Amino acid sequence: MTGGRRPHPPAGDASAIATQAEGFLRAQAHYDEARAEARALCDRMPWMTTAQAEDFTRHYVDHRITLVRAMLSATVTRAGELRQEYEGRYLQLRRALLRRHAGWVSAALASATGLHAMAWIWLR
Repeated sequence: MTGGRRPHPPAGDASAIATQAEGFLRAQAHYDEARAEARALCDRMPWMTTAQAEDFTRHYVDHRITLVRAMLSATVTRAGELRQEYEGRYLQLRRALLRRHAGWVSAALASATGLHAMAWIWLR
């Protein structure tokens, strides 16, 4: 399912190797599932010859793999869009929180300065 689009991980990067292995295993599982579905369909059509069943199976598997790739591509695209949206919202919230804290610190500092000035005048 990776289609060779990703660059190969460095030799010592264990998590990248594990991710690549997981991708391969998932791709193989999709392939095996598609072949099993095609065989089940062919079993319901006993009039097909062996060559026709093999041809049908090949076309069905190719079609399923294309669909899975399209779905995964759409999912990856949507995940990227959501990530950008969430990161943007997080940045907005973080800035708002920083402004609030700066406001509260400024107010506290101004109050402390005012109290200090009043105490200095009163104790003088």
